[in-house]
Amino acid sequence: MRFIAAGGAAAITAAAGIAVFSAPSAAEPPRAALGAWGVDLAGMDRAVRPGDDFHRFVNGGWLRTNEIPADRSTWGMFEKLREQSEQDVRALIAELAATRDSQQPATRRIVDYYHAFNDRAAIDAAGLAPAKPVLDAIAAARTHEDIAKLFAHAEFGLEAPFLATVSLDQKNPDRYVTAIRQSGLGLPDRDYYFNEDAKFADIRSRYRAHLERLLGLAGHADAAKAAATVLALETEIARLHWPRAKRRERELTYNPRSASELQALAPGFPWSVALDTAGLGGQGTYILRELDSFGPIAALFQRTPVDTWRDYVTYHYVRGTAPVLPTAIDEEVFDFYGRTLNGQPQQRERAKRAVAAVNDALGEAVGEMYVARHFPADSRARMQALVENLRKAYATRIEGLAWMTDETKKVALGKLAAFRPKIGYPDKWRDYSGLEVKRDDAFGNVVRSRRFDWQRDLARLSRPSDRDEWRMTPQTVNAYYNSVFNEIVFPAAILQPPFFDPNADPAVNYGAIGGVIGHEMGHGFDDQGSKSDARGILQPWWNARDEAAFKDLGNHLDRQYSGFEALPGLKVNGRLTLGENIGDLGGLSVALRAYRLSLGGKSAPVIDGYSGEQRFFLGWAQVWRAHHREGSLRNLVMTNSHSPPQFRVNGVVRNIDDWYQAFGVQATDKLYVAEQERVRIW
Repeated sequence: MRFIAAGGAAAITAAAGIAVFSAPSAAEPPRAALGAWGVDLAGMDRAVRPGDDFHRFVNGGWLRTNEIPADRSTWGMFEKLREQSEQDVRALIAELAATRDSQQPATRRIVDYYHAFNDRAAIDAAGLAPAKPVLDAIAAARTHEDIAKLFAHAEFGLEAPFLATVSLDQKNPDRYVTAIRQSGLGLPDRDYYFNEDAKFADIRSRYRAHLERLLGLAGHADAAKAAATVLALETEIARLHWPRAKRRERELTYNPRSASELQALAPGFPWSVALDTAGLGGQGTYILRELDSFGPIAALFQRTPVDTWRDYVTYHYVRGTAPVLPTAIDEEVFDFYGRTLNGQPQQRERAKRAVAAVNDALGEAVGEMYVARHFPADSRARMQALVENLRKAYATRIEGLAWMTDETKKVALGKLAAFRPKIGYPDKWRDYSGLEVKRDDAFGNVVRSRRFDWQRDLARLSRPSDRDEWRMTPQTVNAYYNSVFNEIVFPAAILQPPFFDPNADPAVNYGAIGGVIGHEMGHGFDDQGSKSDARGILQPWWNARDEAAFKDLGNHLDRQYSGFEALPGLKVNGRLTLGENIGDLGGLSVALRAYRLSLGGKSAPVIDGYSGEQRFFLGWAQVWRAHHREGSLRNLVMTNSHSPPQFRVNGVVRNIDDWYQAFGVQATDKLYVAEQERVRIW
């Protein structure tokens, strides 16, 4: 997923060949979900100058009056919609449970999975018994080959120095391949192991204490010694990891190798044993990501004693199954990963977590019912019309680019025309009939679900890729661009206020959902998505001069965002977030163009003193109102390709000339960027 953001359905009509949002009737004022016309004016802070901090100008009142719930590490528009989606799914499950005896196996599967996960008393009564067979197998491991076999069992859910997945071939979208990448860390990122700041030193100290406690709960005889060795081992693995920004470079992480070449590259790891155990043996090609880390990590694997690996595997096995193990283990894992790392005071209630577990295991089975209840029949058509409007606007923007030659424009327009939108839900639903779910076996349900998913992945290797498949469920509040299929995807649950409201002012909708649609399209032309052609194939298609100009503009944007300080001493990584920042800037610029096209040459009305352009920018900024706890924000900056919300507002608008005009921004304002220094990419 390239973008944590939202897509939406719209009330649309066509005029002059351009799809437009319906204008509100003068006789019937719109009944928007937020305010009178789609913006929560009470949530603004007009004491702040728009040019000093546009995010706080639009959202300052909301930020003052809204607190993060105790069971959340962040709270904003996305989290509110996700909470609503979970409540909707929970209500559906309750209805299904009330009539489960008369329902089909698919319904019973959902209800039984939920009931088993939610039955904390039964889980506690079972104790460690469900995990004992694997814990015994770990204790019995005597060789490095034994450890590699343990890593290869997908149902164990282990961290491991290498992670193999089945994914689309970036240079042949018609097939699936086995991709192998670096992995194996318990902390969020390699830099957590090495940053000398006191906060990170404290996190490492707390992590070691957590390792000791969890290994003790798992029955380890010398948990303190084991915790020290596991932390030391992970630190060595982290030392060999590529930084996250480097891992974004798609051409660097596409390295096809045969099995024999893989063994020669990294002889310290028993590849044939691991791949055969996982069911991945015999593949003609394996795609290696962080190529020059494979040999050193494999050598580390070989020189690390087996007893150290047993401790490592024990910890990660118990951690990975903690939600369906006794309360003491579950709470210990939350205490570190929730409270320590993200500052979240309270674990979410079990019933909410049960909904999330069902969505994870049976997502499309739930999604089919969710769509029938919560997604209006005409929403797809309305959203499709809006996407086409944005596509037309994007084309006009590309045609008018001063920095791009006609040669490259022609290819870019061809890629834009080839974009495939997926809206709401898949056309065919996933079949879960092969998944066994037991009402009294929460642990077994998780294991069987993992095995079921892995077998499905393995089956893909023997057949062509499925272009109708979705990576998200309909009840997911999110959206994404898939570069290999050149597609943009908007699940049903995101198609609601504040991202889209059929009763809101069109300008607000264009600023919110229009900006997001433009963002997802923009991923096809960001610093990484632009490396694929119209067919989704990872290969050059740029004129060399244009590519150099594009990289120069990206470097300029990188420098801008790298100057933003999220926490004292912690700045945004402009290179890590570059793709998302390009998506935001291009998406909002294109959405503004689409809004103007929708007016059909007429002037936008002034509403409550706000012009159409002002309402457009208010709609964008309102989407990003959010609070973060300190730990959560630190984690976001260190590991996430998205900039913190305030910079997704302020970092974008300061590069758009129309924003300066709309709000009278002057050179003395804090966000002001000289016209010649503003970044204009798409």
